[in-house]
Amino acid sequence: MLEAVLPWTANVYGRAIVMPNLKPPITTVDAAVAYKERILAHLPVDSRFEPLMTCYLTDNLLPSEIKKGKETGAFTAAKLYPAGATTNSEHGVTNIKNIYAVLEAMQEVDLPLLIHGEVTDSDIDIFDREAVFIERVLTPILADFPELRVVSEHITTSAAVDFISSQSSRVGATITTHHLMINRNAIFQGGIRPHMYCLPIAKREEHRLALRKAATSGDSHFFLGTDSAPHLTHLKENDCGCAGIFNSPNTMECLAQVFEEENALDKLEAFASLNGPRFYGLPVNPDTITLEKKSPDGIPAEVAVEGSDTGVQVFTPPTPLTWRVC
Repeated sequence: MLEAVLPWTANVYGRAIVMPNLKPPITTVDAAVAYKERILAHLPVDSRFEPLMTCYLTDNLLPSEIKKGKETGAFTAAKLYPAGATTNSEHGVTNIKNIYAVLEAMQEVDLPLLIHGEVTDSDIDIFDREAVFIERVLTPILADFPELRVVSEHITTSAAVDFISSQSSRVGATITTHHLMINRNAIFQGGIRPHMYCLPIAKREEHRLALRKAATSGDSHFFLGTDSAPHLTHLKENDCGCAGIFNSPNTMECLAQVFEEENALDKLEAFASLNGPRFYGLPVNPDTITLEKKSPDGIPAEVAVEGSDTGVQVFTPPTPLTWRVC
C-alpha cells in the first residue's frame, strides 16, 4: 500500500504530516524512525519530499517518550485519537485526563497536539460529535494548557470554524478537500456511496459553506490537511466498510476549483503552502508547482496495489475538474 500511494503525495507536496494510526500504532521514537525509513526507502533518489512523523497518544504513553521524540527530532507532533473515533483508533485515549501528564510534557517541550475532534459516546449523534468535543474536551485542554499548540484536524462544522477563528495563533485547524466539495447527501445519493464515507463524516450544506468561507478567507488559523486515507475497494464496499477518502491524486486540482468558485485564487497559496509551515515553525518550501486552467489528465479512477485483487478508489468530486498540475 505504501509503495502504491506514496508517489501521489511525494510528487506534488514538499512535506506531509504522517499520521500514526497504523497496526500497530506508532507510539515510540523507534517506531516513528522505522516508519520514516520505510517511507524514504520508497522515494526516488532525487526526491526532496520530507515525511514529518507523529506519535499516537495512548492512555499509557510516558511523558519521557514525548520528550525523547522532541529532543531527537523523531516527532513533529503527537496525535490524539479518542478511542473508537476513526480507523485504527481502538488504542486511543479513553479519557483526556489520562494523558494530562503527557500534555504537560508536550507543552513544556513545545510539541504540537493534533486532534481528531470527536467524542465517541453512544448517546451522541454522529453529526454532533465534533461540536460536543469542542465543548467537553477541546475547551478544557486549551484552558488547562495555555501554551500548548493545538491543531483541530479535518474540521467539518461551522461551530469548529467559529471556535478556531476566535482563538490565538497557537490554535489552528486543517480542512480537507472533500469536506470543501461534498456534504452528507453525497454519501446517500442514489444509494449508499461507501467511497464518500469518512470520519469525521460530511455534514449539512451549511457547514460545507462555512468551511469554504474559512479556507478561502486567508485566515492563518486554517490550512490544508488532506486526511487522505487509502483503503482497498473491497474493504470499503462491505457490510462494515472503512472510513476514509483517498484524495492525494487530485487534491490541488480540487482546491484550485474551489478557490476559483469562491473568487479567491489569490488565497490558495496561503491555505496550501504558507499557513501550515507558519504554524509549525517550518520554512516555506523552496520548490513550487504550477496549476493551469485545463482539464486534468493522468489522474486514475483507481490506484492499483500489488498483491491485491482490488485497488484504492480516488476521490471523485461532484463536478468535473477544470484545473491541473502541469
